[in-house]
Amino acid sequence: MNNLPPLEPLRPAYRLSCMTEAQLAQMQAATLEVLEKTGVKFPSQKCLHIFAEHGAQVDWETQIVRMRPDFVLKALQSAPRYYTLGAQVPEYDLPLQDGVSYFTTDGCGVETVDLESGLRRASCKADTAMMARVADYLPSIAFYWPMVSAQDYKRTAPLHEMDASWNNTVKHVQSETIMGEIPCRYAVEMGTVIAGSQEELRRRPPFSLTVCTIAPLVQDTHGIEGSLVLAEAGVPVGFLAMPTLGTTAPATLPGALVLGDAEAISACVLMQLHAPGAPVFHSIMQAWADPRSGAYLSYSLDSRCRYAPVEMAHHWGIPSLGACYGTDALRAGSWQGAAEVALDPFLGGLACPEIVTGMGLAETYTLLYPEQLLLDDDLYQRARYYLMDIEVNEDTLALEAIHNVGPGGHFLAQKHTRNHMRDYFVRCITQQIGPDGKYLDAHEAARQKLDWILKNHHPEPLAPEKQAELTRILASADRELNAG
Repeated sequence: MNNLPPLEPLRPAYRLSCMTEAQLAQMQAATLEVLEKTGVKFPSQKCLHIFAEHGAQVDWETQIVRMRPDFVLKALQSAPRYYTLGAQVPEYDLPLQDGVSYFTTDGCGVETVDLESGLRRASCKADTAMMARVADYLPSIAFYWPMVSAQDYKRTAPLHEMDASWNNTVKHVQSETIMGEIPCRYAVEMGTVIAGSQEELRRRPPFSLTVCTIAPLVQDTHGIEGSLVLAEAGVPVGFLAMPTLGTTAPATLPGALVLGDAEAISACVLMQLHAPGAPVFHSIMQAWADPRSGAYLSYSLDSRCRYAPVEMAHHWGIPSLGACYGTDALRAGSWQGAAEVALDPFLGGLACPEIVTGMGLAETYTLLYPEQLLLDDDLYQRARYYLMDIEVNEDTLALEAIHNVGPGGHFLAQKHTRNHMRDYFVRCITQQIGPDGKYLDAHEAARQKLDWILKNHHPEPLAPEKQAELTRILASADRELNAG
């Protein structure tokens, strides 16, 4: 395990600002006004009591909570700006920091295009495990979102997705499906097994959770109550708002972002009231409603300021989960599948969120083509090189080689060429050579690489005693949650 290949996060040499400081202040003021005048619905007696005990205005009949600006800002003072997402091995820990973006897969899809038959079917636990192995191999994937649902395990599917993940990758795992107080308590118990102790779980949490809010301005009962359990244990929880312009949100981008911001920030405030210092993160992933059909679309030709939510989170002093990939395309390897997401990792890197989802799914986050992850990985690597600094020094300027060759010559015989030619030509997926000496179709190259990974990459297995403990916990959860 000491020879693990290093991760390859984005470390941009330059940055992009979507919004000015004045605009960010104006957006934040608008969010604070929404929280004070309109409020957010928390359909949970436990959450309402926490707010009431700390002095928020609670309407018990409507379940709407309103909070003054000073109340919000004071609560968020205890939210940590940075913390560490732990892995099973310290080499793959993710210390959140300025100027570094860690990417993950997408999730949690419900269908898979079977590798053997090519037919669509409901996803299962084995699919989650398979893609965890692929994610474990790729240095672009810093942590793993279970990509598809373990639908063969009913109500305990989210816990089985975690089990499949931990048995097939040593990297940090972030769930987006664990919901409710009881499942979250089982998840904490499983995470404690992986970490080794409750203290180590708090110091280097091997898992985290993303919880979606409900637009407009409603928290999910099971999601928010489960989050309280994780906050108590020191497990990071993020809140993801997904406003749709024109239907569940205003038809203007700033209006939709303010709405989503109010949802995410109100949940972060609750976590700090309940467990001051609890690690949280912030995310908004807006979409559009097609005015002709009402269809949900995650991409628009006018996607200006898609990464404005990153700056909004940082303006609050909270880490950001950025949004990339997740094409609306119906199949892997299509023009649409590349065109919609091609700029995502580059623009995401320029905005520099701490963590970023999500590579590898089609049909708007619902369908897994296993090879799609390799195609998205190629786009990621292109962006990584685009964002690198160009090293200019005596060696890279190559003046000695230029003087040696002079006008009209060639550089093939130069030692400098032999030293650097392989470094400066980085082969992408469209430049893989087949047995006939010709370049492979990118889709075929992706399938071949996927096949090689699954046959040759075998992540370090969990210790037998940890596997046994996870099996015991899952059996207990299956009995309790799937009863009847």
